[in-house]
Amino acid sequence: MPGGGRRPALNKDTRLCISLSGRPSNIGTRFHNHLYDVLGLDYLYKAFSTTDIVAAIAGVRALGIRGCSVSMPFKEDVLALVDEIEPSADAIRSVNTIVNDDGTLTASNTDYLAVQRLIGEYGLNPDDPVLIRGSGGMAKAVGAAFVGAGFGAGYVAARNAESGPTLARRLGYEYVPEVGSVTAPIIVNVTPIGMADGPDEHDVAFGDTTIAAAHTVFDVVAMPSETPLIAAARAAGTRVITGAEVIALQAAEQFERYTGVRPSAQQIAEASALSRA
Repeated sequence: MPGGGRRPALNKDTRLCISLSGRPSNIGTRFHNHLYDVLGLDYLYKAFSTTDIVAAIAGVRALGIRGCSVSMPFKEDVLALVDEIEPSADAIRSVNTIVNDDGTLTASNTDYLAVQRLIGEYGLNPDDPVLIRGSGGMAKAVGAAFVGAGFGAGYVAARNAESGPTLARRLGYEYVPEVGSVTAPIIVNVTPIGMADGPDEHDVAFGDTTIAAAHTVFDVVAMPSETPLIAAARAAGTRVITGAEVIALQAAEQFERYTGVRPSAQQIAEASALSRA
């Protein structure tokens, strides 16, 4: 276990972790490097972009890069480039984390793991139906996490007439093109509605009636953490789970896989707040 304090100066043994994304951000870089400093770990994290994912993953293997975060548009492409696939990635055929153990690359999906951890931490009841708005990549992870935790009944509300019904069939849930009058004890927004600087940043993903009928409102949007949906749910006295919690936990799962160290809840929260500042 590390003794704490600032990490060592860069040296020939410093272990490198990276991210591969079509549009890199500073979130992961800030999160991981902050915790390396706090915990005194001899690691460095750097974000990269690439147009050649095959060569990039070959570089991860050949250069002994310890960990690799994978973002769009590479989450499915890397499945064919790794040696082992954990159930979290296999469940949705999508990868966001690769760990390199002496040239053996193992893929997982920590978004899936983070959602399952939150389901457990909040004590959500698998007998309660869940209403998921959205049908993109993150919706696949969220839906699969709920199904994997035993939630057998639910709805997928999505305007996309191809991905919406496809996701609903995969989960065994009912498809609806619009939320409309549909209600459920647990409602989850997995669309960009409410996202900072987006076209719908001031909109609420669910109507008042749907919010009032739920006992838990879950918004996967992380920036801002207090989305219009979360604010509306708090005003209605409904329990909330925020996207900031998801992004912090998924990053913590990555961090632990790369380093073997699990930061404390306070350290995770501090790193997450710094990364999104």
